[in-house]
Amino acid sequence: MSLGTSSLVELLLQARERRAPLREDPRTTAFRLINGEPDGVPDVTVDVFEYLHVVSLYRDFSPAEEQVLLDAIESAWAPRSLYLKRRPKEARHLANVAKEQLAPEQVERGEPVESLVALENGLRFLIRPGQGLSVGLYLDMRDTRAWLAGEVRGLTVLNLFSYTCGFGVAATAGGAKRVLNIDASRRVLEWGEENARLNGQSVDRYDYVAGDVFEWLGRLARKGETFDVVVADPPSFATTRTSRFSAARDYARLAEATARVVAPGGRLVACCNLATLEPRRFEAMVTEGVSRAGRKGRGLLSLGPSPVDFPASPAQPAALKVRVLELP
Repeated sequence: MSLGTSSLVELLLQARERRAPLREDPRTTAFRLINGEPDGVPDVTVDVFEYLHVVSLYRDFSPAEEQVLLDAIESAWAPRSLYLKRRPKEARHLANVAKEQLAPEQVERGEPVESLVALENGLRFLIRPGQGLSVGLYLDMRDTRAWLAGEVRGLTVLNLFSYTCGFGVAATAGGAKRVLNIDASRRVLEWGEENARLNGQSVDRYDYVAGDVFEWLGRLARKGETFDVVVADPPSFATTRTSRFSAARDYARLAEATARVVAPGGRLVACCNLATLEPRRFEAMVTEGVSRAGRKGRGLLSLGPSPVDFPASPAQPAALKVRVLELP
């Protein structure tokens, strides 16, 4: 960290002030406090959930640099609880080998937290900071979840790569007739069921399916089952027992498979958070995949992270891309 502690504290205080619209919203207690270079703190993000702060480092920081950063955070914000995640570029390869080094289960500073409930637009989500690199809710999707909730009353929704079912909870809260959540991990689906119950939503285990998304898309297509809205929010890289997925290489294949289960007049919500995949290339891959399925997609709108807590800059454009297409 090249900045002195006093300069860093000032940057942290300024970033906190820029989040005033979110800090003052009683319906939202989960948002990003630092978003790297656009906030003047390159290679660092800080997410807040109620009183919990989760600090992520996107390069190898020396122990001294880490201490300067954590001391500045304590001086600027005095967080009750702070957890640390190390996410160098090779982290996805090391995750199983060095999990304790990358995502320590124990608190870095302050009070240990096994779990807590944070609010997003009035919805409740269970956060577990010691459960790995991901703690239960991806905050850059907040605006997209809010949009979805306002669009699905009386409709059927397919939520792919559902993780802890944030989109499923939002869609159900918005009056969806049915939401089917599919993810490779039974553990995160059970977490998603907990999120649903936290919001007073009934849980049908048949709507929480653990398995390979591509296998299930093929199965649904063969059965002729379709959905009014299909949300595809894959990780940038994923490996299951039967397949490997890379957003940069395979998104057209995913768009083709999803397009086959979108009802006539329905919508595909295609999401990608791979920073190195440029928006124009991403949109071309989605269009190509939809065409391969024999469908003609009409672009309705593009969504992305909130600029309040996910500011962008020429050096760090927004990584998240969300494209909504209507499929006649």
